[in-house]
Amino acid sequence: METNALSEVEKLALKKQKIYETNPLHYILRSALASMFIGFGVIVAFKSGGFFYNEHSPFAYPIAAITFGSAIILIAYGGGDLFTGNTFYMSFAAFRKKMKWSSVSKLLILSYIGNIIGAIVFAFLIYTTGLFSSSSVNSFLLTVVEKMMNTPIMELFFRGILCNWLVCLAFFIPMSMKSDGPKLFVMMLFVFCFFISGYEHSIANMCTFAIALVLNHSGTISFNGVDVLCCE
Repeated sequence: METNALSEVEKLALKKQKIYETNPLHYILRSALASMFIGFGVIVAFKSGGFFYNEHSPFAYPIAAITFGSAIILIAYGGGDLFTGNTFYMSFAAFRKKMKWSSVSKLLILSYIGNIIGAIVFAFLIYTTGLFSSSSVNSFLLTVVEKMMNTPIMELFFRGILCNWLVCLAFFIPMSMKSDGPKLFVMMLFVFCFFISGYEHSIANMCTFAIALVLNHSGTISFNGVDVLCCE
């Protein structure tokens, strides 16, 4: 069962490489789409968690963690190339000598650039809606961002490692399952685990901070802090 799943990882990595070779722009747009899917998850998480946060309820983070799982479902079933997932697929294929490391590096850089583009576009769209203009709505998101701005870089780095470990498992384990129900449950469970544990997902941070920067935020949120938090 595990061997079959690993074979699927190789096939998926080679499929992504073929998409790039066929149409590089298509690959970048898929990457932009992936981070926009993450953006949808961020909005749902902080909107739903915000209702509890404003009431000073301990359920704010658990509710946000559960609803953020919508992002991974959108990526898995809606298509998209997420940098964090690609590091797993392509690195494994390279270790198996199915891909060249030079190709892996190029594809990872392009997927990261695409993720940045998607995060910026999504943040602009959220800004134009006016849905997060009120402090009663955006206070939860801005509080989380400000807290991470003051977290030491080394801690963020290792939180990023643990986060991507769980995220990659969220994509890998369902590969050996046949029906969609168990797949969805496992994906959302692993996403809940990394969110509630306080680990850091670089692309989720990218989308969260892009949204925070276009809102009426305090001076403690800056581009300098965002650069660090989105690269852990």
